[in-house]
Amino acid sequence: MIAEADTAVDGYTVLEDSPRPEGVLAKERLDPVVAAARDGDPEAVQALLRLIKPTVVRYCRARIGGRDLSYLSADDVAQEVCLAVLKVLPSYQDRGGSFLYLVRAIAANKVADAFRSVARDRSKPVPELPDRPLGGNEPENHVLELDLGARLARLLALLPPLHQDILSLRIIVGLSANETAEALGISAGNVRITQFRALTKLRGMIGEL
Repeated sequence: MIAEADTAVDGYTVLEDSPRPEGVLAKERLDPVVAAARDGDPEAVQALLRLIKPTVVRYCRARIGGRDLSYLSADDVAQEVCLAVLKVLPSYQDRGGSFLYLVRAIAANKVADAFRSVARDRSKPVPELPDRPLGGNEPENHVLELDLGARLARLLALLPPLHQDILSLRIIVGLSANETAEALGISAGNVRITQFRALTKLRGMIGEL
């Protein structure tokens, strides 16, 4: 059994402390770790968490941003995702799909739960782009970045859910086309085509502002 400290997703304040996956989540590399972790190997459990934590954090930040949602920040949601993955791990059965698909599905559900909790509190959250480190401490730059992030977030929210997911996973999380395909249960070709269409639509909306 892994210690609580090992399961916590803490210390994440900017995207740079959550590295991009750089191919480590490809099915052929992830599956052996998942199998060993499912069989109760504590070292494999820790290795699996190290593999998925950065991606989960980046995904939650992409969908939620830096805003606290009903006492839950994006990093709080990411921690819940990791704990939920550990909970379902012993019963996970590999039927030829990707474990990344399960992780993304859990993350999407936890993000949706967070927004539903805010709706019950009668607030009106808008999905935001993740916080970005500022080049300096000038208040003007900070305000401009917040305004730009809010406007881009509103535009992204107008895209179909699949388009939002693909842009989040490919551009913000940093998954490859193949890894994104595995996470979403579609083909890599479909990912590339949909990404192109989503970016084209996004550019068109920006041009209309």
